[in-house]
Amino acid sequence: MPYVISHFFPSGTAAQYEAAMRAMNGELGRIPDGQIAHVAGPVPGGFQVIAIQDSKASWDRFMSEVFAPVMGRGVDGSFTAPPTELEFEATHFYR
Repeated sequence: MPYVISHFFPSGTAAQYEAAMRAMNGELGRIPDGQIAHVAGPVPGGFQVIAIQDSKASWDRFMSEVFAPVMGRGVDGSFTAPPTELEFEATHFYR
């Protein structure tokens, strides 16, 4: 079942997002294994990132194997505060 992750970074910027993406994925436009879709952009008050994984298990794996180790050691120029997060299993997913 697809798993949706929404991260809102208050006062976040595109430059901060790009620094984080390069650190985690090596380049912009590349998404991790198991990710079906990834969208991001500026919104009022900050920066919004939405990812859709093929399952919660693949999201948990990405978080433990990639996200936590990379972001835990700090990424120059990246987001300075944790996001407001919303996660849920998608009971309706259409392409």
